[in-house]
Formats: sequence, C-alpha cells, structure tokens
Amino acid sequence: MKMRTVKLSVRYGDKVAVDDVSLDVRENEALALIGPSGCGKSTFLRSLNRMNDTVPEAHVTGQVELDGQPIYGPDVDPVLVRRRVGMVFQRSNPFPKSIFENVAYGLRVAGMAKRADLADRVERALRHAALWDEVKDRLHESGTGLSGGQQQRLCIARALAVDPEVLLMDEPASALDPIATAKIEELVATLRTSLTIVIVTHNMQQAARVSQRTAFFYLGRLVEIGDTRDIFTRPVERETEDYVTGRFG
Repeated sequence: MKMRTVKLSVRYGDKVAVDDVSLDVRENEALALIGPSGCGKSTFLRSLNRMNDTVPEAHVTGQVELDGQPIYGPDVDPVLVRRRVGMVFQRSNPFPKSIFENVAYGLRVAGMAKRADLADRVERALRHAALWDEVKDRLHESGTGLSGGQQQRLCIARALAVDPEVLLMDEPASALDPIATAKIEELVATLRTSLTIVIVTHNMQQAARVSQRTAFFYLGRLVEIGDTRDIFTRPVERETEDYVTGRFG
C-alpha cells in the first residue's frame, strides 16, 4: 500500500468539504477521483500532500499515511512531504523562467548545484514527461512560450525532477485540446509503471481510460471505490449508478 487515509475530514471554517474518508491508494496504480463539482475530490487530493496547509481556514482531522508513516504532525516537514508527493494543477503554471530552470527549480531548492548533475536530471525528467524531443534545442527559451499542452507536460517534468513516489493530478487535461489531452493520458499510463498516480477528472471517459480503480465522491463523502470497470458497469451504490449514467451531476 502506498498511501492511505483514515477518517480524513477537511473543513473550511464551518463548511465540511471532506467528511470521514478512509481509502487505500495502491502502489503503481492510477486511482481516479470522480464526482460532481464541489463534491470534495480536489480538497481530498490536496490533503494527500498537505497543500491545504496553505489555506488559513482549512482544518484537517484524521490521518494520511505514506508508506505507513503519518504525513500530518508537528514533527513532519510539509516541504519534504511535497517532494515525495508531487502535484500537477488544473491549469499549467510554468515559472517565468527558461524551460531548463523550470525543471531544475526543485532540484536547486533541494541543494543540487552542479551543472552536469542538474542537466542530467532535467533531461531525464523531460524525457519522462515525453517533452524532451520537442524542447531539447530550446532549453534556454521561456517555459511560458510553449503551447498549453507542452506547458502542462513541463509542469509534470518539474514535478518528476525530484523523484516523487506519488503524483497528484488535479484535472490536468481540462484546459487542453483533444490531441494534448491524449498525450497527457498516454503519459499517465507510462508513469504508472514507476510511481503511484491519483488523478481528479470530470471526464468519466478519461477516468475509464487511464485508471485501474475509481473513487466516487458526493457531498464530501466517499460513496464507493472499486475497480474502474466495475464502477462504470456494475456499481454497488445507487448514487454512483445515477452519476455514471448521467442522471445527475
């Protein structure tokens, strides 16, 4: 088991966004989180690497474990957690730096200084993000000059550069065209062989294509989790069936 949550709840002030969720995330799987807007899936995702720590009114209870160790607690450094559990956001957010420096950023923060070492790791991350062949002759151009799909893969490369064990993806293709979306989906399938992926998506066809298991959230609750094929063809819960068949959501 790579990660697990135990009775995880998240509140923003008095509003409960995630309510008592316990689930396991298996090693080398892609787990899709689906559900209508505002159901808590993105808040849940952000809890897996303590991104909610940056929201002043957020209050987290319960537990999140990575390799059996709790990631919340006064003695745990959230920066180290985020190095092990990377994140890619809905909209690509490259830094106003060169392509090379975008990918090298986390490595420099971690203390890597030798140019040769940085160059090796940057190339490896760009290859893993299926971007190297498109940018290898443009490494010193601005990352913001890339196309939308390339920018998102650059952000994936930036996350991969520090060798995370888990990659969180919050609707990574929602702002992309179909061709760029297909490249992101192919990338998820490739990356899953070497790390664990948790992906939030509104696109149920995408969830069916890229994930091995799917979790359905509704009103902050985890309604059902299971093999993706079962969730979409023979769900146990009526709420899940209503959602995947388009009766609501």
